[in-house]
Formats: sequence, structure tokens, C-alpha cells
Amino acid sequence: MQKYPIGIQSFETIRNDGYVYVDKTDLVYKLAQGHVYFLARPRRFGKSLLVSALKAYFEGRRELFEGLKMAALEKDWKQYPVITFDFNVSDKRTATGLTEYILGVIAKLEDRHGIRPFIEETSGRPSLDVSLRFNHLLEELHEKTGRKVVVLIDEYDKPLLDLVETGNPADEQQLINNRELLKTLFSVFKPADDHLRFVLLTGITKFSQVSMFSGFNQPDDISIDARYDTLLGITEEELYTVFDEPINELAEVQGCSAEEVRQQLKQRYDGYHFSKRLKDVYNPFSILNTFAKLDMRDYWFSSGTPSYMVRLLSKSQEEVMTYTGRYFAEATFIDYKADTEMPLPMIFQSGYLTIKDVNREFNSYLLDYPNNEVKQGMVTLLANNYLQPKQDTKAWVNDMVQAMRKGDTELVRRLFTSFLAETPYMMRPKKDQKDRELYFHYTFYLLMRLISCYTVYTEKQLSEGRADCIVETPQYVYIFEFKLDGTAQEALQQIEDCGYAKAYEADMRTLYKIGASFSSKTGTVEEWRDDNNQKIQN
Repeated sequence: MQKYPIGIQSFETIRNDGYVYVDKTDLVYKLAQGHVYFLARPRRFGKSLLVSALKAYFEGRRELFEGLKMAALEKDWKQYPVITFDFNVSDKRTATGLTEYILGVIAKLEDRHGIRPFIEETSGRPSLDVSLRFNHLLEELHEKTGRKVVVLIDEYDKPLLDLVETGNPADEQQLINNRELLKTLFSVFKPADDHLRFVLLTGITKFSQVSMFSGFNQPDDISIDARYDTLLGITEEELYTVFDEPINELAEVQGCSAEEVRQQLKQRYDGYHFSKRLKDVYNPFSILNTFAKLDMRDYWFSSGTPSYMVRLLSKSQEEVMTYTGRYFAEATFIDYKADTEMPLPMIFQSGYLTIKDVNREFNSYLLDYPNNEVKQGMVTLLANNYLQPKQDTKAWVNDMVQAMRKGDTELVRRLFTSFLAETPYMMRPKKDQKDRELYFHYTFYLLMRLISCYTVYTEKQLSEGRADCIVETPQYVYIFEFKLDGTAQEALQQIEDCGYAKAYEADMRTLYKIGASFSSKTGTVEEWRDDNNQKIQN
């Protein structure tokens, strides 16, 4: 029976205790031949395990790589001094927490290797200047061991992300302090380059090079590099070979075929692309949990949305619907700026959007949700934060799915009306017509996106215009058009005048054309009329 390393990030523990390990050591070896790298990946994607594997490799721990690809590649196992900073464990919210952590790591290495700390001339005590102390450590380690130093920095951006957009002036100041401290630490790498064998920084986001990496030998950013796009995560080939046994076990539990399980896993957890070659990558955290528990759930998303994401999204919610299904220039979502004016890079680099296609002529990228787990989780999060409904969102979705499956347009109307009626009044913008239209447009977008088990098109481009929404179920097709403070008849007439139904003339499914009006005063459906000319006034 296979053992799955849920929450285990130690390469040594995984190898010694017999846990499943997807062999990436050929890519680890390839990476280790370079010099200075930066790698951004979403949370729980294996960055810390990669750092641990690199540490074991550079420390010459050959025994841990027996039976892996690395064993056939490396012939000369050299031992290098390794410095590891894990900023996920440091205290970021105090004035001295981050400094104490950095100095603590340095002090332990000084003590282990018998190195006298850099001494301040004025006080005669070990310096508290992290750049002086770190630079001195690199020089002394190189001299003492006769080998250049390896520096591995895991989750470098954690001391910054936890303080972004909190609204607390003290956090804002601490964010500035932390950024300057890290900038000072990184500035050591350039003058100390002769003492460095290898440097890797991992994180979720890539902060602006001007503010973070000035004075740093610019790292080779491999975040969307085809050479390393499968370095983290699980490819389809790896899924079908390493996890063939649990796939069959899961099929037996679910009472279906192994092929059906593969398709379900693909729809739910696959779809990440980290380069232009669009090589599929599955979410490793969700895959491991699925096989450990023999149950498909939204493990990655339900493990917790980072607080920085919730804060940013709460201030720029309407913009999210403009990001999905659109092409963007690379600089638009790769260059990072931590504020609500530019949330797209944060959303992309955090794994909530991914590359789905590439326009090579214009070097632009189509972004969308990677898979059903992320899409459903993201839309539910947005709906709950944006609308703050009183009723349970999941229960509402289940009822709506059942109503559409039965072709019960009256129940669909009641569900829409009740959901909107329970949205708190203070959530509805009252400034001007544009704000009100945007609110109802975005509200409808969220509600439709929640129904993810059906094919849902919002703002679908047709030959003579854009339909507000089209929902396709196995037996029915629903064409919706909505008007704010208008009439249901006007909405229904637009469906007819613009020929939204023409694309479905040869379709054997039952077609429903529905016009409805929203009231900006009541915040819910005012009128509802279907193509049988049945008008319902709320």
C-alpha cells in the first residue's frame, strides 16, 4: 500500500520512510548545473520539497537518490556548504522578527563551522547588520571548506505578502521595513558572486526588480520557462504510471471505470500550464489527498485562500470577470505590483488563473481558471465575499442545477429572486447608473459561474450581438437576457431581434428564451417573461 506525503516537505523523510515520490531528480540535476534562479509557483505545489531535494544533493547525500534518475546522472558527489532560509517560519509582524530570524540562521552556521562572527569595531560585539554578517559568512565558508556556497531561499515573499493591503498603518510600515531588509540581504549576492556555487529563490509572486532585487545579480526567472515547466506538479504521464494502483482503487470505490476516474481527475485537478508549450500539470496537493483518502474533493482550494488574496479581491472583485477567457501581454501578468490597482499578476502567480493558449504572433496569453476545482472555489469565494448572501451558496447551486435539469423555468425564477432578495442592501451600489449596472452584471456573472456542471456562456458573442448568458444542459438550452430597470419584454425582444437562438435551430434540445428585469431599488428580479409569453411580476 502506497504512503502519501501529505504535509511532508522533507526529501530525507520521504525517501527514508518509503513515501511516494514522483521522480523529478533529472530536472533537479539540470537546475543544479546553473547559478542563480528564481521560481514562482502557487502554494502547496512542492517548492519546499524542491528546496529540500536541492539541499540533499548539494550536501552530497548520495544515498537518498539511490534508484532515482539523479543516480545515473551524477558521478562526482561533491559536498558544498548550504545556507537555507525558510521565510515561511519567520515572524514578520514585529519590528525585529525578520532580522532576528536571518541573524539566527547565520549564527547557527557560524557556530557549526567554527566561524567567528563579523565584529563591530565600536562595540566589539557581533554585528547586527545582516548584509555585513551574511557577506562575512559566505567568505568564511568558502575559505574554510574550499568549496563555494549554496544559498536556498524558500518562500522569500512570505514576509511581504502577509502585510499587503491589511489597512493597518503598522503593517504598512512593517512591509516597507521587511522589503528594505530583504533588499539589503539580496544585495550581498552581487559582490559575493565569487563565493557562490548556486542560488535559488522560491515564492508565489515576483516582486518588482526595482524595489526588491536592485544590487542583486538578476536571477534567471524560470517561472514560465519550458525547460522547467514540469519541475513541480504532476504530469499526465507521471499520474498514469506512478499512481496507476490508486486510480484503480478509486474507480472501485466510486463504482466506475479507471478511464472515467482519469477523466474526472483531469477536469478537476489538471490544467496548469507554466510555459508556452502548454504542458499539462496536475495540482500535486489535490492529487495526493485524493489518493490518500480515495475521495475527490476540492483539497487545494479548501486548504485556505491566502489572506492577501482575500484582501485584494475584496477591493477589486468586478475586475476578476474581465480576466478570464482573455488574452494578455506577458508583462501584464508576469510583472508584479502588490496593490489593488493591478491584481492580475497576483491572481495568476497564486495559481487561480493559468495560461490556456498562446498567440505567438502577438506574444499574448489566454488566461482562465486551470480546472473545475479552482473555478468553482474561486467563484464561490467571490460570490460569498461580494454578495454576502444569507442562504447557503452550495445549497442554492444544487437547487438551481436540479431546476435546470428538469426544465423548470418557474423554479429557476424563484431561485434567482430569492437569492438576490437576501443580498444585504448595503452591498448594492447606489451612486450612479454605471455602478448599478456593473453590480448586477457582476452578480449575474457570479451566479451563472457557480453552476459549473453545465456549459455556461456569459456575454457570448453571436453573429448579431452578445447574449447575456446561455446555459446548456443535456436536455435543455436556456438563453437569458437581463435589463436593469427595464422590462422583461424588452429583454425578450432583444433575444428575438438579435437572433440569439439561431445557433440552436438544428439542436434537438428544448430551447427556453427568458427575458428578465432587475430592479435597482429592490435589488432583485422585477419581471420575468419566457418565450411562451408568460409574464410574471414580482
